Amino acid sequence: MKFCKKLFAVILSALMIAAAFAGCSSSNQEGAQNENAKVAILQYMPHSSLDNCTQGIKNALDEAGVKYDVQVGSSGSADADCQSYAEQMVAEKYDLIIAVATPAAMSAYSAVRNASADIPVIFCAVSDPVAAGLVNSMKAPGNNCTGTADAIDIAGQIALIKQLQPEIKNLGVLYTTSEANSISQLETLKSECASAGITLIDQGISDSSELASAAAALIPKVDAITNLTDNNVVDNMNVFLDQANTAGIPVYGSEIEQVKKGCLASASIDYVALGEKTGKMALDVLGGKSAAEYPAVAVTDSFLVINSTVADNLGITVPDDFSGETITTVSQEN
Repeated sequence: MKFCKKLFAVILSALMIAAAFAGCSSSNQEGAQNENAKVAILQYMPHSSLDNCTQGIKNALDEAGVKYDVQVGSSGSADADCQSYAEQMVAEKYDLIIAVATPAAMSAYSAVRNASADIPVIFCAVSDPVAAGLVNSMKAPGNNCTGTADAIDIAGQIALIKQLQPEIKNLGVLYTTSEANSISQLETLKSECASAGITLIDQGISDSSELASAAAALIPKVDAITNLTDNNVVDNMNVFLDQANTAGIPVYGSEIEQVKKGCLASASIDYVALGEKTGKMALDVLGGKSAAEYPAVAVTDSFLVINSTVADNLGITVPDDFSGETITTVSQEN
């Protein structure tokens, strides 16, 4: 009996050691799989919000030891560039493509689908993935595609505008008529403005070359302008920001980088954190998780930021009861 007990203990110990080694082997294999992965990052165009997303993605991949290649579309030809880059990534058989912004994600998704390739697409900063046709639903993507949505806090933005300009009647917005995320956000903005008793005056453009004339037509009609996460508008913000400043019309940014560049204030998303979340999702998919079953994530948390220099120049005083958990004062960048 003692012999049997000893034998059983020896066998049990051997099994536990084997299991431990198997676990380590599995973990090592998964780590090696990630480290040896061939990952591409496709960023729609160079501007601060998207740059921050890409930096967050890099942070996550760097921490995991994953190598990656980055391609960024040019401001003047981003749509064509992204389509070309995406097709090249598919042809070169990358293991995974991370696409930053709605147009880049749509290019990557269409390139993979048209080639019938089995390459997961992980998107970042896509405002409405369902409307863009990237996923069937946020909870169940259904396609080999998932990621993060930058659901800007439009309700928070309207509340912020009302606090800084209590008497506001007309709010303007510029948007690109071909950007799916802008169309989706515009509908939400209309609803929030109606609830707040504000008249929204929207001015659509087909490309950035129309921005100066569109802004010139819009500014005399409004008490303030608010930005969406519209890539053409944000990338060329200086075009209408100068006009608005001359007319004494505040411009509200959709995130902190725009406030640093001269917008008055924003209910802002942390885009570096959004990128890091996206990068971690990409690592999960590289590790074997199905993109089709991995729920997409909408990040809606925002913090308030105000540019004190712009507020002073416009003669706007921040009220004592200014709401929000975080108030950050940023001096205007040159």
